[in-house]
Amino acid sequence: MKKLYLSTVITALLSPVSFAETNQPLPNTYSQMTQGGVGLIQMPTARQNEAGSFSLNYQDSEEYRFWSASLQLFPWMETTVRYTDVRTQLYSDDPAFSGDQTYKDKGIDVKFRLWQESEFLPQISAGFRDFGGTGLFESEFIAASKRVGPFDFHLGIGWGYLGSKGNIENPFCDIRDSFCERPGGFSGSGGKIDYQKFFKGPAALYGGIEYQTPWAPLLLKLEYDGNNYQQDKAGVLLQDSDYNLAAVYRLNEAFDLNVNYQRGNTFGFGVNYKLNFNTVKQIKLDPPAKEIPAVLPAASEPLDKAELRRDLYLNAGFLVNNYVLKDNEIVLKGRQIAYRDEAESINRVGRVLANHLPEQIKTYRIVTIAGDMPMVETVINAEQFISAARYETPDADVKISYQRVEPEVQNENWAVERDETGFGYSAELFWIQTFGNPESFYMYQGGLFLGGAYQFNTNFSLQSTAKINLLTNFDEFNYKVDSQNTGVPRVRTYIREYVTRSDITMENLFGHWKDELADGWYGQVYAGYLETMYGGLGGELLYKPLDSTLAVGLDLNYVRQRSYEKELAFFDYKTFTGHLSFYWKPQFLDDTMITASFGQYLAKDKGVTIDFAKRFDSGIVVGAYGAFTDMSAAEYGEGSFTKGFYVSIPFDLFSLKSATGRGRIPWVPISRDGGQMLNKPVTLNGLTEDRAPFAR
Repeated sequence: MKKLYLSTVITALLSPVSFAETNQPLPNTYSQMTQGGVGLIQMPTARQNEAGSFSLNYQDSEEYRFWSASLQLFPWMETTVRYTDVRTQLYSDDPAFSGDQTYKDKGIDVKFRLWQESEFLPQISAGFRDFGGTGLFESEFIAASKRVGPFDFHLGIGWGYLGSKGNIENPFCDIRDSFCERPGGFSGSGGKIDYQKFFKGPAALYGGIEYQTPWAPLLLKLEYDGNNYQQDKAGVLLQDSDYNLAAVYRLNEAFDLNVNYQRGNTFGFGVNYKLNFNTVKQIKLDPPAKEIPAVLPAASEPLDKAELRRDLYLNAGFLVNNYVLKDNEIVLKGRQIAYRDEAESINRVGRVLANHLPEQIKTYRIVTIAGDMPMVETVINAEQFISAARYETPDADVKISYQRVEPEVQNENWAVERDETGFGYSAELFWIQTFGNPESFYMYQGGLFLGGAYQFNTNFSLQSTAKINLLTNFDEFNYKVDSQNTGVPRVRTYIREYVTRSDITMENLFGHWKDELADGWYGQVYAGYLETMYGGLGGELLYKPLDSTLAVGLDLNYVRQRSYEKELAFFDYKTFTGHLSFYWKPQFLDDTMITASFGQYLAKDKGVTIDFAKRFDSGIVVGAYGAFTDMSAAEYGEGSFTKGFYVSIPFDLFSLKSATGRGRIPWVPISRDGGQMLNKPVTLNGLTEDRAPFAR
């Protein structure tokens, strides 16, 4: 961390010099607007930062506070999520329910680049603000931006909140009369996208200028506002001027500070923290990869097997399960526990083997296992690898010396007779968080998952996990079960009862059998207490060809709802649930996975869950999902349907030593009973990740 800090300071000192010379924006330096997302002050522009750019924002003014996070998901698509604190309104009229907490609202924005700026033509983007939910700031816009020297000129047309000034006629009225009026309210019980409102009703032109001053850290903004502030949730806001002013000070590459003056009568300020999900990394204190000696060990020298295993573990992060040494090849079976990048893992393993094995060994076969099942075999041509690793030719490339193939280890005469039975244990941290609650805006629970297992053989085990709460404010809950009674079975809305019943609970206790049934075919069966709220039995079948862009799985389960009153007891509610799932990595969208799961959910509704995940070069994965079922919005209740977002972060980004594994941070705006899947204790697609890596 110390080196990272020093590098940031040095960069901050040097960047103004180069920046002042060019008057061009540095990467990831298009500044954020008040509500999050690249823009002026209140008005969005056509500008977008480079792919992977992420900004965490806080903005404060007299009537509102905004917490937002903006991510450039693709070079042509920006996304923003936001919480708004309306300071002039209470969360509810019932002090016993929410005390004196002010009103909170969630919002989601998206912006698409339609045209890239050229020498003569501007950049053009279109976007949608607060397009789901209650729509306090619901808007659509089309904007153009053109840079001329130190000036960046912006012009846009807005509808909805952004166009409430109505200073021009809606151009789409000429296409169809229905565009002239904007429907009021929101559909369903909130949470739905109101397509029928898009680009309808009053429209307004807005614009502005950004000026990059000769002093590189300072950016000045002037905008003409398209809003009249007559329909704000905070009340009618006095507008003494149509123009807003702002100054942005770039403290360093990571932080921006800003002040603004809005409507001719209101001051505001904010701070933005920036990084790039593609380039973010942590310095490492790993041992250097082994240098390959000029002369390899002689064939007559005895192989020190214990030292080889130790070197593979300490230098290459490869935990050997078993091995076979033949006349001209070695077969290693094990798993990688340190280096999540396959190229680095294979490079280190190959270098260790070259230090211990004679040149008569022409092939290194590395079999990666998961749950004692072989996933993939990496075959290394030793001569090619050693030549490339020594950089004997100008175009040396270690990657061309190996290939991934189906593992062929069924008939190997392994060197070690292993006892597959025995106990195992694990420990991991957990953190549960919710935003926008009536009791407190931010509520949390953190602690430990302590796992234990007994392995009866390669295929069958008994596993259990205990949950221990160490830090929580869930005891501040004013109520346990919400008052919405839609007639739908309460399969998830008892969640507050479950997470507050005790500081030590049994998360699961189940028997588990799994096996590779044929090449690319995997199966599992499980029975017992499967998750926090359900027990029962089920099974899953997965077809996952090696390095394929498509995998298919089917799970079927019969479950009963666990009691939150007694640890081992059950309620009467029981159901069948299961899904046919497709895991697809489309080639036209780099580093993405789309999962579509069709089937019956816990509340017996039927439909599909779509999950979209994007992986960045750092290994960070950002995803969103929604469940669309035959349950109506009225039956579902507030939020209309199940949806959520998540960020999956490799532990490697927080550690000074390379590591595998990752942590997941979810954000579920509102979770009710429709579209709810069983949380299986083991998923085959996750277990077989090495077959076709995505989130490594």
